[in-house]
Amino acid sequence: MKIAIFSRFLKQEHEKLVRELFAELAKRKNIKLCIFKEYLESFEGRVDVGNEFELFSTYNEFKTAEPDFCITLGGDGTILEAVTVIRDSAVPILGINLGRLGFLAMFEKNRIAEVVSAIEQNNFILDPRTLLTLDTSEGIFGETNFALNDFTILKRDTSSMVIIHTYVNGEFLNSYWADGIIVATPTGSTGYSLSCGGPIIFPRSGNFIITPVAPHNLNVRPIVLSDDVVISFEIEGRAENFLCTLDSRYHTIKSSCQLAVRKCPFNVNLLRPNDRNFLYMIREKLHWGIDSRN
Repeated sequence: MKIAIFSRFLKQEHEKLVRELFAELAKRKNIKLCIFKEYLESFEGRVDVGNEFELFSTYNEFKTAEPDFCITLGGDGTILEAVTVIRDSAVPILGINLGRLGFLAMFEKNRIAEVVSAIEQNNFILDPRTLLTLDTSEGIFGETNFALNDFTILKRDTSSMVIIHTYVNGEFLNSYWADGIIVATPTGSTGYSLSCGGPIIFPRSGNFIITPVAPHNLNVRPIVLSDDVVISFEIEGRAENFLCTLDSRYHTIKSSCQLAVRKCPFNVNLLRPNDRNFLYMIREKLHWGIDSRN
């Protein structure tokens, strides 16, 4: 069995936990490792890996290594970064939460031994998630033109609002006069979209959400669409440049840039413990329905 280890860097306060993880993995002689090179360089000489390992930095190197699983060490942002390396390889992601919220990274840091045992015994649940793909006239984002959470068009800094003309399968939907617009997947429905008033969507519902950011029309509200449509945009505004994002990645674009969002042709596979599901996460992480008076 081969396990990939992905993170960006090792914080000093997490050294003990990471040592524990590598020690547990080292107990299983049938496990080989492939480690993200940038991560290894952040702790080399301080933490003993123990197992035989190889390194990867790119998607091609990751795919060539052919790992059976990928363990991410960090928060939800670490998983979003790992997706840009894993892409369409279908390697399941097991997120150990070393961050704050941990909505996607569902394994707590005090369950390291349990995590390794779960991998060894296949004792977890596969949770496939859909992504969106961004097509642009200028080819921005290159080969990583996809997102697990959301795509946004936003005004820059303190510039005036933007007008975003939006079309569904070529048919005019609405002109959003706003600070920006979000197109979220079901996974992204509990992120930026939710904070802007968007609905929570269950992971396998097969939808996109269009959520305006600070709309200047009070009768404009978030809307839910089937994910088999193509959503395209035309931008206008007083400013020359606008911001376009995919998850945590961003590019500056001009109003001449043509943009269209559609469902990504591949899924990402997350792993979750048997005692965690989407309902549990919105109750425990978002305190959904909790009334402090009772």
